[in-house]
Amino acid sequence: MIPQRRPYKNIERRLAGSHVPTTDAHTSQRMGRIRQRGTTPELTVRRVCAALGVRYRLHNCDLPGSPDIANRRQRWAIFVHGCFWHRHAGCRRATLPKSNTKFWQAKFERNEQRDAAAVAELTASGYRVLTLWECETAENRALESRLREFFGGIKDRRT
Repeated sequence: MIPQRRPYKNIERRLAGSHVPTTDAHTSQRMGRIRQRGTTPELTVRRVCAALGVRYRLHNCDLPGSPDIANRRQRWAIFVHGCFWHRHAGCRRATLPKSNTKFWQAKFERNEQRDAAAVAELTASGYRVLTLWECETAENRALESRLREFFGGIKDRRT
């Protein structure tokens, strides 16, 4: 049986130029299951922040780039980026798909530009910004150390 192919979403066509990439139903279903919020790395960062006694808000759609975690009063924001989608330099997870290569390169370049613009805009607004990568969330002690440094040595309030 030949898999049915369908075009990508309209919003992504501008990235592909004149060539409209297509995908089969299996690939489309697999890509559709990828979460944007509530990912395992994001939940790990939230758990460590809570253990440090840090207060934060989620769903910060009104801030540039919609940070995953932010505190407006203390003016800080944290982005938890997936290594594949946001192109973590030197990470083995930042691979380039073999099909529709031009489309993916354009998409990744646009993601990088958008991320840089969001960080620049937040910084210009007086926010301290931290970008954590998916691969960095695997080791809890290193993650906790990095967050403690970012928050200026906040001590664990439970002890």
